[in-house]
Amino acid sequence: MKNVLLICQKELRSYFASPIAYAVMAIFGLIFGWVFYNASRDFVRYTLLQAQGMGQGGPMSVNDQIIRPLLGFAGTIALFMVPMITMRLFAEEKRTGTIELLLTSPVKDIEIILGKWLGALLLYVCVLLMSMLNIALLVLWGKPDLRPVLVGYLGLLLQGGCLLAIGALISTMTRNQIIAGIATFFISLLLWLLSWFTAFDSSVTATVVNYMSIVTHFENFGKGVLDSKDVVFYLSMMFLSLFLTSRSLESLRWRA
Repeated sequence: MKNVLLICQKELRSYFASPIAYAVMAIFGLIFGWVFYNASRDFVRYTLLQAQGMGQGGPMSVNDQIIRPLLGFAGTIALFMVPMITMRLFAEEKRTGTIELLLTSPVKDIEIILGKWLGALLLYVCVLLMSMLNIALLVLWGKPDLRPVLVGYLGLLLQGGCLLAIGALISTMTRNQIIAGIATFFISLLLWLLSWFTAFDSSVTATVVNYMSIVTHFENFGKGVLDSKDVVFYLSMMFLSLFLTSRSLESLRWRA
C-alpha cells in the first residue's frame, strides 16, 4: 500500500507541476459555472412568474430543476475531461523511456497501476470540487434535499473512476499522448451513446447493449436513488479495465 500511495502522490504532483490540472479545472469550472448561472436565472424567473400567478404547473423543486440537470451535465463534461487526465499516464512514460525504470523497479505492476489511477482519480475529485462551490450556494439559499445531491456525486465519482480506468488501459497501448486522448474520448463517447442507439428497441440484444451504457447507470444516481446494480456495474468496469491494464503492462515487460 505504501508504494501505491507514493506513486499516487508523485502522479498527482506531476499534474500540478504542468498546466494539465489547472487547464482541466479552469475549463470545467467556467463551463459548469456558466450553465449553473443560466439554470439558476431561469429557475428564479419562473418562480417569480408563478408567484405572480402567470406561471403554469406545480411548485418547482431546486433538486429537480437545477441540481439534477447540472449533475447530468457534469457527467457529460467528464467525457472531455477524462482523456485530458489519462492520456499521459503511461504514454508519456513510454515516450520518455521511463517505463523501463518502472517495470524493472521492485514495485508490482498492480501497485503502479493503482497508484497512477488513484492520482488521476484525485485530480478528477478536485475537478468535481469546482462544481461543489456552485452547489454550496444552492444549499445556503435554496435549501435542497441533500441526499440526492450526495448520491449524485457518488454516481459522478464512480462514473469518473470507470472512465479513468478505461483511459489508463488505452494509455498503455501507445506512446503518443494525443492518440491515447482521442481513443479514450471515442470509447467514452461510445459508452455514453449506447443508450441512444437502443432507445426504441426492446430486443434482448438491445437490452444488453443498453446495460453497457454509462448513462443508463447514472440515471438512478441523478434521481437520488442508490441501486446496487449500478454500483456493481461501475465497480466491475473498473476492475475489468484495471485488470486488462495489468495484462497490457505485463506484455510490455515481456517485450522489453
